[in-house]
Amino acid sequence: MDLEVFGWLRSPSGQAALIEASRLHADRVAPMRAGELLRRALSPEQAAAAMSQVTLREAAQVKFGADAARMYFTKDGLEQSTRAEVATHRARRISFAAPSSVVDLGCGIGGDLVALARAGLTAAGVDLDPVRVAMAEANLAALELPGAVMVADATALDLSPFGIAFADPARRTSRGRVFDVDAYSPPWTFVEQLLLRPATVKVAPGIPHERVPAGAEAEWVSFEGDVKEAVLWSSHLATTERRATLVAKEGLATLTDEDDPGRAEVKPAGRYLYEPDGAVIRAGLVTAVSAKVDGWLLDEHIAYVSADAPTRTPYARGFEVLEELPYQEKQLKAALRERRIGRLTIKKRGVDVVPEQLRKRLALRGDGEATVVLTRSAGRGTALLVRPLG
Repeated sequence: MDLEVFGWLRSPSGQAALIEASRLHADRVAPMRAGELLRRALSPEQAAAAMSQVTLREAAQVKFGADAARMYFTKDGLEQSTRAEVATHRARRISFAAPSSVVDLGCGIGGDLVALARAGLTAAGVDLDPVRVAMAEANLAALELPGAVMVADATALDLSPFGIAFADPARRTSRGRVFDVDAYSPPWTFVEQLLLRPATVKVAPGIPHERVPAGAEAEWVSFEGDVKEAVLWSSHLATTERRATLVAKEGLATLTDEDDPGRAEVKPAGRYLYEPDGAVIRAGLVTAVSAKVDGWLLDEHIAYVSADAPTRTPYARGFEVLEELPYQEKQLKAALRERRIGRLTIKKRGVDVVPEQLRKRLALRGDGEATVVLTRSAGRGTALLVRPLG
């Protein structure tokens, strides 16, 4: 979509076309047929723009909820946007610093700007893409939120007027997602310089701990158990070195290196097994979970915790260990068949197993259902038959 077509989309005739495209979509009219009907009154570009916004708005409900119905998106812009609950957490944390203003360097379609504005912050955004800038401006207006947006190069911007800078470097190329921090755009050198002032930077969850700049806090954030991002907070905003934040519909929980004893006992599984949240694992705080549940590790290199008593914790999913089964595949198959297990959930960590392939080879039969954990205990392979708690 170009600027001219997007400008038309925001006009009265464009809004009418969006309403008609939404009606056709709701009536389950095939996309090709819907396009034909729209093109009776619109240009091909206008019809395509209206239809694409309808489908993108539907897809965006996962990230933006009810707001999606009033917002504008590009396919790439939606893919790169932060989930609203995660962006809200970050914006609230920024607001605790009470900055005079915040600038979003590379604001895209404005998802983070929306969260910053809703947190009561004076927010501005810049981006090199004129269409995304226009969409960010339109999204703020559609949600009746304040904020300024302009086309600009983030790396050449004078940041001195802003209290805090936020950046979300691009981690995708034409070949797909980028995992190497040195391949970010703007480059990693820009990120390092940015973190010398009050700033926060969203990075990939897989960032190596050794690449976190000295003095910065690294926060790994998950939503409903799925790791969404890592965020680097400059020394001006940092309150610890490593943090795992778990965002869920019912609330938020956070764990830091101050909760971490550093070491934990290693021994075979007890009566209960705990699988730490992905953000906890990324933050290197598994031993903090073991302390929370008064437990130990099965293996010093494996992110499973065990204990003799059940403990409710937001930082890990708990299982009751029913029994230890043979680890060797042939004997495991016989043990599962003996128990008439026909439906099997396979969880694995630290072992060379592909659950889907193993499940086929086991060729299970029976009306029972079970969960098996395949992992290592003190360096030895082990298979645990478990039952989820609560």
